Amino acid sequence: MNRRILAVLVAVLLAIGGAVLVILYAKKADERAIAAAQPTAVWIAKEPIPAGTSLKDAQRTELIEETRVAASAVPSGALTEVSADNNALVALSEVQAGEFLIAARFGTTPVGSKAIEVPSGKLAVSVELSDPARVGTFVTPGTRIAIYSSYKIKALGDDERSKAINDNDVKGTSVLLDDVQVIGMGDSPLAAPASSATTEKEEDSKAKSKAASFLVTVAVTPEQATRLIHGINEYELYAALRGSDAKIPPNAQVNDMTIFKTVLP
Repeated sequence: MNRRILAVLVAVLLAIGGAVLVILYAKKADERAIAAAQPTAVWIAKEPIPAGTSLKDAQRTELIEETRVAASAVPSGALTEVSADNNALVALSEVQAGEFLIAARFGTTPVGSKAIEVPSGKLAVSVELSDPARVGTFVTPGTRIAIYSSYKIKALGDDERSKAINDNDVKGTSVLLDDVQVIGMGDSPLAAPASSATTEKEEDSKAKSKAASFLVTVAVTPEQATRLIHGINEYELYAALRGSDAKIPPNAQVNDMTIFKTVLP
């Protein structure tokens, strides 16, 4: 009888122990499931990030953004913060829009011999600008700029207004390209400037060559490339760093007669 009672007690204890283990396992599984679903901060690319762009510049120009996803959806090595400890690192190759920022994709030097990545469907065109004309050191790969052109106005016709314009050497400035992306920076031009047609232009060119100049490489459409290259060869160019909400009228222009809201009679 005692043996039978003992066997029953052992069976009851085993059953209770098994139930406890099942409950503990289920609790742990629930905790793991909750942890996996917990929102975790990660960084993703809002826009394509050119190779060589630092995390600091990508953040400043809003190429990247912080978002929150379930912990289980975060890929291995994903950046969970951009701070002073890592914001000097640069993209080793182009990062496409929508990608998670993976630590292994950033380092100190872009991979391979190709220093820049040209976005699909675009052309890379280099513009030689003075330090003020490139907004000092604030234009970096990944930033977006507007490019303005200044030129001498030549009026056709024999009327008084055309004669006054031509006699007074009137100059104008227009928006050449209202929004282009910088994909590279350098200190010297890729090609020598075209030869000038007149002695006056040669002197101007020599004077400008003595001033410090820097190479800014931008990604443009084929149509924009035609306009930009003509502007490089014929006009004086100046860049402006765009703010995120800047609205630039693409046809904006001004000249010596209209800059103070006055015109010739």
